[in-house]
This record gives sequence, structure tokens and C-alpha cells, in this order.
Amino acid sequence: MTLVIAEAQVAEIWVEGRAPLITIRDYDWGETDPAPCRDGDGFPFTKINWRGPAWALGLSLYPPEKETPMAQPDLKHIPLDELRISKLNMRHGRKKPDVSDILPSIRESGLRQTLLVRREGKYYGVIAGRRRFFALKEIAKETGEIPLVPCAIMTEKDAASAIAASVIENVGRLPATEMEQYEAFKRLHDEGKVVEDIATFFGVTELLVRRVLALASLADPIRKLYAEDELDRETIRALTLATPDQQAEWLRLFESETERAPMGRSCKAWITGGTTITTDKALFDPETYDGQVTADLFGEHGVFADVDQFWEAQSAAIAARIEAYKEEGWNDVICLERGAYFHRWGHVQCAKEDGGRVFIETRHDGTVLFHEGQLTPADARKRQQSAKGGGDAVPAAIRPEMSGPLAEYILLHRHAAAQASLAASPAIALRLMVAHAMAGSALWDVRPHELRARKDETQASVEGSASVAALTEATEQTNALFKALNVNPALRRNGDDYRLCELFSALLAMSDEEVMQVLSNVIARTLEAGNSIVEAVLHVCGTDLSATWKPDEVFFDLTKDKRAINAMIGDIATTSLADSCSTDTGKAQKQVLANRITGEGCESNPDWRPGWMQVPPTRLVEGAGSLPADAWTRIAGLFEAEADTTPDETPESQQDAA
Repeated sequence: MTLVIAEAQVAEIWVEGRAPLITIRDYDWGETDPAPCRDGDGFPFTKINWRGPAWALGLSLYPPEKETPMAQPDLKHIPLDELRISKLNMRHGRKKPDVSDILPSIRESGLRQTLLVRREGKYYGVIAGRRRFFALKEIAKETGEIPLVPCAIMTEKDAASAIAASVIENVGRLPATEMEQYEAFKRLHDEGKVVEDIATFFGVTELLVRRVLALASLADPIRKLYAEDELDRETIRALTLATPDQQAEWLRLFESETERAPMGRSCKAWITGGTTITTDKALFDPETYDGQVTADLFGEHGVFADVDQFWEAQSAAIAARIEAYKEEGWNDVICLERGAYFHRWGHVQCAKEDGGRVFIETRHDGTVLFHEGQLTPADARKRQQSAKGGGDAVPAAIRPEMSGPLAEYILLHRHAAAQASLAASPAIALRLMVAHAMAGSALWDVRPHELRARKDETQASVEGSASVAALTEATEQTNALFKALNVNPALRRNGDDYRLCELFSALLAMSDEEVMQVLSNVIARTLEAGNSIVEAVLHVCGTDLSATWKPDEVFFDLTKDKRAINAMIGDIATTSLADSCSTDTGKAQKQVLANRITGEGCESNPDWRPGWMQVPPTRLVEGAGSLPADAWTRIAGLFEAEADTTPDETPESQQDAA
């Protein structure tokens, strides 16, 4: 093993020429870890794989008497009433945490790990160990005694190191919310740490640090909305491109009762003036560009702030390329109208020497494609006939009968007429809408939902469910409708209006009933997961979840919260039974629950479902966070009024049915 020493600290560790994986044992997590390791004494711990620099662990070669306060803090037992949560703790100001998982262990064995504190006035501020601190307060309340707490005391002068210690502590133990991490990094930056130092300290890229600081620098009301799950990730990232005035205007729209603030991709387009064009699309050198370029930290490239100014520079670059092609001896260079696609399948490859042309395709997103050596089939046939007939010259290309501005005039008037016709033809519009949902266009983005779970067990459970099987069967039936017409039914956006027309043509050949079948299947396959629209669909469709799901082995394995398990027992049986086994282990209580479902020693209840899997969903623990219940709470007011006026159509709850 090789140690690289810098300023009496271990800067790097090498084993056989490679940096080893450093593993830390975290005893503070306890039984909440779904798969804990156990030491020789049987105590559970979680392995934390340290991927940061070795020096950030504080491995020092100084003897204790020469150690700096931060690298070797003083150890002292401090009365609990002299401790407070430090304002430098990244979770300062948050609501009291749940400590039920670590409370029994601390009651029985005391603290197995010291708290990291610093002197703050007449009290000591807790930098790391907030949950242990609240657990000790619970014990003090029960016993009426003020315990002495083992603490490691760091210097009060090093605020930046205190913030860093709090971030490492919390990220390593309880996964902090994104906004908590953003705020902590910003405070660290405000204490004088530059971007490079923060990136090196935590072993992350400088780009990640800049992204964090960009999100943390948003207006306070916007960050609050995101912390409260009022904004999605795509919207918050788009708002990092906004100026302070644009942020204020967006907030005004969000709070308005008559106007709507743009969200997601629309928000980014709103900030950038309607069209998002990134710097990688430029044919010119962005360094010589006079206009403003906005840095998009969450994309690989910057964004042009002024679209018109971009197209002015891009058009000049295209004109220069056209002149270069002509100087190279190409027979003709044809620049298509912006937004018009070049269909390679409709052209024939032909060398420059044989009269091949160059077609320039310009897309609305700024992309410019050069298709060299192409001829239309008609031109290719003319050249072939001319060669057979012994003609000396190739017929000259026929000039277009209308100029670019005239063609735009004609096409836009035809487009307006088509729009008016669609507005008066709902049956045709329905079919075209379905075709757009399947193939996309420059104005439609298509992305089917892909089932990707973090755990293989969850993936297998969902893939094997009755719901997935039913959707697969429905998809096969709708696919058969297209295959009968020799049309590929795949959902994908390839930017090809021929495919859009192909699907549109197939849908026109179907009956209304078949089109509705396709529509419902396409919408089902493009339904986003994990948000309120799922709860809305389940509610309005009157879905009976008991017919599609039942508690399986994966459900029991993933359910760890004893409060929730005990609440389920009280629901399926009686509160007295739940109270009698409340002190049992989670495993024992889950066995009681399973016995109640299958009827071991009691009447079976196979149709029972927990509140999480009812319509609407309910939370099992009062005041606790519950994703499905929280999602329904946000939107319930939009649908409950309808349910009140049509009680006969409202399906009875699954709990009542059970």
C-alpha cells in the first residue's frame, strides 16, 4: 500500500498501483436499511462506499497533541440542554424527524457514534447527528433526566468546514432533498469556497457544482414551490435560464387566476423567445457571434437568446457554404425551405461528375444538413435516357415556378384553410390527432412510457402484473389493425411527415370504433408515471385495483415502516390486535398481516388492500408523507365536485367492498 502525504495528511491511497474502494460502516442508519450488514456483535450497519478524495476523510499523520481542531476534534460529554441544532446544519429549520427506528437501540445501548458540534454563543450547535439529538430528547422526556452526550467539538471559526461536514453527514445517511443540497452548496459557496474547491472536496464535477449553484440562486418563491413539489424538474431547470425579470413575470403568471405559467419544455421555449436553438446547431463560430448566448447548465450546449439574430448569422453561413460548393464544381445546390424535410428515399445517389446535386435541409431547431450527390428519380431517368440516346448534354434543371417568398405565401394560406377544415371535421381531426400522437411532428413530441424500476424485484413484479398483461394484449390488438394495412404501428418520433401521413391514411380507413380503440391504447402507453394524472385516471375510470393487484412477496419485503404495518393490521383486523403486537418486530407483524389475508387461524380476507392501493388512496400514518395520497390531495378538488353530483356513478371504495 502506498500513502501520498501532503502537509502531514493522507492525500491519496494506492494499493498495487490503484486507488482502493474505501468502505465506511454507518451504524446510525440501523434497522431502516432494507438489507443491512451485521458486525461480529450482530449490530446492523450500512456500508458507505467513499468515492471522494482520501484527504476529505481527515486521515492525518499528526499526533493528537499537534492535531488541528478540525482534523482531530476535542471529545467531550456535554449536557443535552446545552445543545441546539446549528444554523449551519443543512436540515436546520426542517420539521422534527422520525426517530422511531433508532430510538430502541439508543435506549438500550446508548449512542454508538458521537455528535459533531461547534461552539455557538452559550450553546453548542449540532452540525452532524440531528436525528440522534432528537432521539436523546425523546429519551430525556421519558426519563425526566438530562443525559450527557458524547460530542466531537470542532472550531467555531471554520464555518465552511462545518457546512461541508453537515452535507457529508446528511447525504451519507438520510437522502437530502434536492433543494436542501442546493441551499447547502450555496451557503458553502457564500463562505468563500470557489467552484473548483467544492468540486474537489466532494469528488464531483465542476459542472455539477455550477448546476447546484444555478438552482440555488433562483428566486426564493420559485425554490419554495419546487421544494413543495409544485414544480417539476424540467421546469425548475428551465427557469435557471431566466433573468430576474423573467422569473418575476413567471411568478406573476403562476399566481394569476386568469393566466397560466408555462411549464416544462414550454417554459424553456417561453424564456428563450418561443424556440430553443442550441449552440451546437451553429455553422458559424459562436466565439465570433455578437448576440447573447445563455448558458444552459443542464444541457450540453448554450442557448441562443435571440432567434432572429441566430438565423441571420446562420443564413450567412449557409450562403458561404453554397458558394463553396459551386466553387468545388457541383452542378447545382438547392436550399430547401426551412422546415421542409429531405426524403432520401425519394432520391437517387449520383456522383458530382454525373450531375449530382447538393440539397440543403434546414430545420426549425437550427439544424442544417447537407445531402451531397443526390438526384430526383425523374432527373435520374432523364440522364439515363439521354445516355442511351447518345445525347451530348444533360437537360437543364427546371427552375421552380415560384420564388421562396411566394411559396411561403401559398403554403401558409393552404395551411390556414386546412386548419379551418379540421376545426369543422371532428372525425378527421380525431384521426389526425392519433397519428400525431403516434409519429410526432415538429410541434409534437412523442415518448412512450418505459418501465424502469430501481430494484429488479419491483421490475419483475410490475411486468408480471395483470395490468401489464392487459395492456400488452390491447396493444397487440391495435397493432394488428395497422399491420392489416401494411403500416408499422410503432410509437416513435422520427421527424418524417411521410410516416405521419401513412398513419393518418391508415386511420382514415378504420371505423370510429377502431380509431377509439387505437386512441385509448396510445394514450395509455404514453401516460406519465408517478404524478397526479395517474390518480385522476384511476378516479374517473373507477378502477378496481383489487382486480389487478394483491399484496405479493415484493410488497412485504419493501414495506419496512412499523407504523404503516401496524396500521394495516388495525385496518384488516381490529385496533386492539394492532395495539397488542405494536412492540413486535416488523417481520412478526407482517406475518400477522399475511395470516389475516390468507386466513391462517381466522377468516380469510383475500380482497383486502392497504390504503395505498385503494381509489382514492389514503395514508396509513397520520401526518406522514405518502406519494399517492399527496398526489390525490393536490387534485381532489377538481374531481370531487363531479363525484358529489353523480353519486350513482361513483364506484364504492375497495375498503367497503372488502
